[in-house]
Formats: sequence, C-alpha cells, structure tokens
Amino acid sequence: MDREPTRLRADAQENRDRILAAARVLFAEDGLDVGMRAVARRAGVGPATLYRRFPTRDDLVREAFAEEMQECRRIVVDGVADEDPWRGFRTVVHRLVALNVRNRGFVDAFTAAEPARDLLAGHQRELLRMIDGLASRARACGALRPDFTVDDLILVLRAGRGLATAPEASRGRDAERFARLAVDAFRAGRDRGQPV
Repeated sequence: MDREPTRLRADAQENRDRILAAARVLFAEDGLDVGMRAVARRAGVGPATLYRRFPTRDDLVREAFAEEMQECRRIVVDGVADEDPWRGFRTVVHRLVALNVRNRGFVDAFTAAEPARDLLAGHQRELLRMIDGLASRARACGALRPDFTVDDLILVLRAGRGLATAPEASRGRDAERFARLAVDAFRAGRDRGQPV
C-alpha cells in the first residue's frame, strides 16, 4: 500500500519537471506572452495537471526563472565587488546582454515597468539599486558618462531583446558587439572609442 503514494509522488515530480522545462523553453524563445495551455501542450500534460502544480501563472513564471534570477544576482554582485567600478560596470553590461540573448522571457520580466507584469519586483528593485550604486562609483572615477541612469541600462536590455531572434550561430557574436557598443555609449566622453 505504501508503494502507490511513492509512485504518484514520482509521477507528480516528473510532471512538474516537464512543465518547468517546457515553460523555460517557451518563455526563452517567445517571451512572457506564452499561454498556460501552450506550456501544458509542450510538457505533454493536461491543463489540470499544470494548474495543480502551478496554481497561477505568476507561480510558474517565478519558478521557471529561479535559475536566471540567481545568475542575474551573481552577475550584479560580481560587478559590484570589483575594485575597479568601471571594469565592474562593463562586466555587468556584457553579462546581462549575454543573458538577454539566451532568455528573452527573463529579460521581459526583469525589465517590466508595469507592476502587474513585474513578477520579480523585489529582485528587480534590489539589483537595480546595486547597479545604480556601481554606476555612481564609475561616474565618481570619471569613467561613466555623468548623465547615465539605470533606465539607460534597461533601455539597452530592451533593445537587445531582438538579438534572441538572430540566427543561433551568430547570437553570441552579435551580443558581444551590441554590449561593446552599449559600453562605448556609456563611457565618459573623453574616452569614447577606446577598447572596451
């Protein structure tokens, strides 16, 4: 009799894993507009199974992006920890653009302005505060243009979402070039055009 609940728990875990895998792929490829039924179809489960595991769309989005949230946090924390604030800032821009290319849905959620769409609000606020502090340090040492705001970085990330639709073979190269151009635009005027 004890075997039956164990088997069901294993099945439930398998379904949950398939749902998350499907959601991650669909959100990464198509952004946050993917419907719950599309996720269920891709996972090979019925809508009732999906809703049993993830009662709301927000629950699914948060869980699907848990790894990306950790990676995003590491990117920012590493950049802030750099003794050279300009190098740290450049690193953050390059790595966030690379993350953007790999997962369009996460960047959609991270850069959302509408509170209803901002499913990662606390994460977003904290990391943007940290980036703003790093930018202040980079401005103070004369490396970052004086009129830079965190909204400029958000603008670059939103503009870079299109890179995810480029041919897979050129995405990494395109993301690197885009990040270099963005960093050059953020650089204080006297140093613009220098290697980044």
